[in-house]
Amino acid sequence: MPRVVVDVMPKPEILDPQGKAVLGALPRLGFTGVSDVRQGKRFELEVDGEVTEEVLDRVRDMAETLLSNPVIENYTVHVEQAASQA
Repeated sequence: MPRVVVDVMPKPEILDPQGKAVLGALPRLGFTGVSDVRQGKRFELEVDGEVTEEVLDRVRDMAETLLSNPVIENYTVHVEQAASQA
């Protein structure tokens, strides 16, 4: 089945306390070289049939209505390629 992915991230001007907490923990755990962390959400939607522009429009409506808060978050929608089977 085709998979459509919706990635949701806080808008750049919105504070991200979870990202800041992760950023603070990284050096304490021995990880260096990271200057910023933003934490978001990822939704994977398996859809019936072919992924058409109409299907993507419906997913964008889902993202706008339920999966994100458009006041404080941005989202992107893309089709994930199926992993090839060996």
